[in-house]
Amino acid sequence: MIVPMKKLSLLVMDKNIDAALERIRELGIVHLERKTAASASLTKLLDRRHLLEIASGVLTGFTPKKKNNKTESPEYEGDLASHVVALSERRKKLLDYIHHHQREIHNFDKWGEFDPNDFKILSENGVNAHLYDISFVSYAKNVGDVPVIVLSKDHKNHSIRLLAFDVIPHETPFPLPDRPRSLVYERDEIRKTEMAKIETELVYLSPLKKLIDDERVSILADIEFETAKACMEPIDENINENETSKLAVSWISGYSPASDLGTLKRAASENGWALCAADPAEDDIEVPTKLKNNKFASLIYPLTNFLEMSPGYRETDISGWFMFFFTLFFGMIFGDAAYGAVLFLISIICIAKTSKKGTPLIFKFLLLMSLSNFTWGVLTCAWFGVDASRVPEILQNISLPLIVNTSSEQGWLAAYNAGNFWIQSGLAASHATIADMDHAVDKNLMVFCFTIALTQLSIAHIKGIFSNIRSLKVLSEVGQLGMLLGMYFIVLSLVVFNTGFGGVKSWQFYSLIGGFGLVFIFGNYEGNILKSLITSCANILTNVLGITNVFSDIMSYIRLWAVGLAGASIASTVDSFAGSMLSHLIFFAFGVALLVFGHSFNMVLNVLSVLVHGVRLNTLEFSSHVGLTWSGFAYKPFSKR
Repeated sequence: MIVPMKKLSLLVMDKNIDAALERIRELGIVHLERKTAASASLTKLLDRRHLLEIASGVLTGFTPKKKNNKTESPEYEGDLASHVVALSERRKKLLDYIHHHQREIHNFDKWGEFDPNDFKILSENGVNAHLYDISFVSYAKNVGDVPVIVLSKDHKNHSIRLLAFDVIPHETPFPLPDRPRSLVYERDEIRKTEMAKIETELVYLSPLKKLIDDERVSILADIEFETAKACMEPIDENINENETSKLAVSWISGYSPASDLGTLKRAASENGWALCAADPAEDDIEVPTKLKNNKFASLIYPLTNFLEMSPGYRETDISGWFMFFFTLFFGMIFGDAAYGAVLFLISIICIAKTSKKGTPLIFKFLLLMSLSNFTWGVLTCAWFGVDASRVPEILQNISLPLIVNTSSEQGWLAAYNAGNFWIQSGLAASHATIADMDHAVDKNLMVFCFTIALTQLSIAHIKGIFSNIRSLKVLSEVGQLGMLLGMYFIVLSLVVFNTGFGGVKSWQFYSLIGGFGLVFIFGNYEGNILKSLITSCANILTNVLGITNVFSDIMSYIRLWAVGLAGASIASTVDSFAGSMLSHLIFFAFGVALLVFGHSFNMVLNVLSVLVHGVRLNTLEFSSHVGLTWSGFAYKPFSKR
């Protein structure tokens, strides 16, 4: 449920601004209106935060991997962050010098040691000396009568290095360095020594990173406070800043839950503020969204907060349905009972460790997801990707034959008969092969996915019916339900049972066409049917494409089966590779390592799959039918943190 908000304006005496903002922050119920703010104090705080972030990042890179408890904590007097950043910048310069000189050393190593100044002395005395690195062919062709001294030959690259006492025609002399190679080496070693000292000091200072991080946290509160102060606007902009006026007043605007308005009124009365509160205007797009739901629906908050998703203030809150279907999607996509058991164990450990301080919602969320995963894995007889026919019989017996093919003949018959029930083929199950059983299971899973689609998308339009119950637009929502129902059976006929349009009954076509008609007539209804029809005719292409959108939305749910199957295939492949190693004593350790790595990697992939596909079905397909755009932003009150 979206909590009703009030738009606020608070008038405060300029002399009491700091005290007023501090009191508002203590209350923690006012979401300040977003404005562009600037002030000298705010600029200094932002610069300081940037410096702290750089310093923290530098020390993170120099934190020793192994902590030595015997080492005393270092002490540093002065501005630690500035010192760390200065050391880091000096280290970067030294590193650039070293890299540059290494290239220089590499270029002149082949010439050996010499002083470039000797060439200048020779030139001043009338000797025109040059270095050349040319090919054997060029040497024979171009050197001619030019007096040269052969320094070395490189038979691998077919080149020759020369000291020529005149210009060789058609050849470019090798550029001389500006210092002897030995001097470059010497300076390089000095810089390496200095850089090593800097790195040693950064490692020594790394335990003080917590001091920098603590300052970062505290400065965020100061930035928020100064931002709020900079956003306060004077009532009379003509007041001279150099004059002190006891009557100068400034105001600040924001939003607060309607239920907290009484608290704010009492604070205003106690502190001498002028308070104005009203319902937000219809065109106000800055209203934050605060959600209030039951314990189950609230479990979705860690996910939506992580993805920074929030419904708009005037949109529909689907937290409960989001949580319900996401739980189902998580289990189907992860789809392995053993993985579920691992996640369950992790969540229990995390809950036990944090129970005294208050368990974060994320661990309760993980616990529910693990139970969903475990339940679906048990029903599908999925245990670390092992083939269902090789799983212990007790686990086969508690699986659901309709959606898994086990070695149990009874399970085969149940699955096959269920598949044939849908298409009413009448084929005797007793003559079914293993391939028939696998095909029947796949059909049942696809039917289940499409049934989830019909259920979830229908819920969206049932909500629309209740929202528009007093308007003829309700008939558009009824039409959408008719289109969903008709398209559902068409999808089953075309995709699952391969019977084409011949397998679709006439009433299913009528449901689709009749639903489209209602949507076409009443989809744009705003009090006048004629205007609604005119608007629909003007957008006839979009309306016709709406039928294909319904088809694609239902088809999109097949990903639950396909992605889950992909994860199971990866797990099976890992078992296959590792199994051959486990049978040999020499490779046993490698086999165990492959099992651990392979299944861990598959679990990570499954998490990503859930975030991509499980979230998508709720935030795209379902939300588009609800009319939810997730265009809002969360209510974040000005408070102490």
